[in-house]
Amino acid sequence: MAYVHAGGGRLIFSPDIIGIFDMDSATVSGTTKDFLNKSQSEGRLIVLTHELPKSFILTGDDMVTLSELMSVTVAARTKSASAGNYEY
Repeated sequence: MAYVHAGGGRLIFSPDIIGIFDMDSATVSGTTKDFLNKSQSEGRLIVLTHELPKSFILTGDDMVTLSELMSVTVAARTKSASAGNYEY
């Protein structure tokens, strides 16, 4: 089983990850902002940082995780976990 450390001590099962998004570029769209607000109001938003989040991760269970890690870092960890390398 491959898990990805998403920051804040949270592990996410790698096959459950649908997408990893950069907060700066993804939130330019009003649609994305609406999606994140709706996720929060429906209790589907997990916040892993007290700082401004740098990325968000969408998983197959319709949960959204805000992370302090950059999207490229989470993506690299996902790729590494899929290859059987477990870096935290």
